[in-house]
Amino acid sequence: MRAELRERGLEPRRTLGQNFLADAGLCEKTAALACPGGAGSVLEIGAGLGALTAPLLARGARVVAVETDSNLVTALRVKFAADLAAGKLEVIEADARNLDLGAALAALPAPRILAGNLPYHLSGLFLRRAVELSAAVERSVFLLQLEVVERLCAEPGTAAYGALTVFARAVYAPRRGFIVRRGAFYPQPSVDSAVVVLTPLQEPVVIGEEFSLLVRAAFEKRRKTLRNAWRDLLGLELAELERAAAAAHIDLGARGETLAVSDFDGMAREIARVRESGS
Repeated sequence: MRAELRERGLEPRRTLGQNFLADAGLCEKTAALACPGGAGSVLEIGAGLGALTAPLLARGARVVAVETDSNLVTALRVKFAADLAAGKLEVIEADARNLDLGAALAALPAPRILAGNLPYHLSGLFLRRAVELSAAVERSVFLLQLEVVERLCAEPGTAAYGALTVFARAVYAPRRGFIVRRGAFYPQPSVDSAVVVLTPLQEPVVIGEEFSLLVRAAFEKRRKTLRNAWRDLLGLELAELERAAAAAHIDLGARGETLAVSDFDGMAREIARVRESGS
């Protein structure tokens, strides 16, 4: 990877959070998780120099590669000229933060996969997008900071369990694929990474206003009890909050990290019922 960049007169751009995965074997393993059956349509975020693009194409996937760095876009179009000409690959020069990922996915034939080596500083943004797009994809496969993957896969009652976990697990079943040590990247980051596979649930939770507010408030100050975190949150009287909690079998003296996704969902439903009965 270092030699290829040098050959093209390029340097990693720190402002874009560029850390290129330089281990071809790990790229192949990631592609196998994204397209285990071979065929599929992949929307790849942050294609870089095509380290993941190449094994995806080799597995028979149709790839739409999004890249914001114009120099890398030029390199991709030269490197994969045959695949572009054959219609197997499309390269979009765009900042994925501003791209309508839903529309891009909708234009692809099923099964649709969202994938990419995400810059650490943008992982939260793209995970939120992945949650919003869960119904449109067969799976989402990302290379992320190991700490973030551990949070996605965390169980209630653990230190890593938080709002990110709840939102992701409301619509996905997360699974850690494998760990990628920092030495596999150029330039080398200061932390390890991991690949996570997010498989959409057949019966996802509806992430409505009540659900979102309950989750965010529960983890905003983790030491607060649910009674203090949720009090006055949704315009309910304390008695109404307690009635909803009792119906949802929630202990308001507990803390947010003790609740499973189903608990937040049940509480959101009961609050909706309380509101309806009071209207």
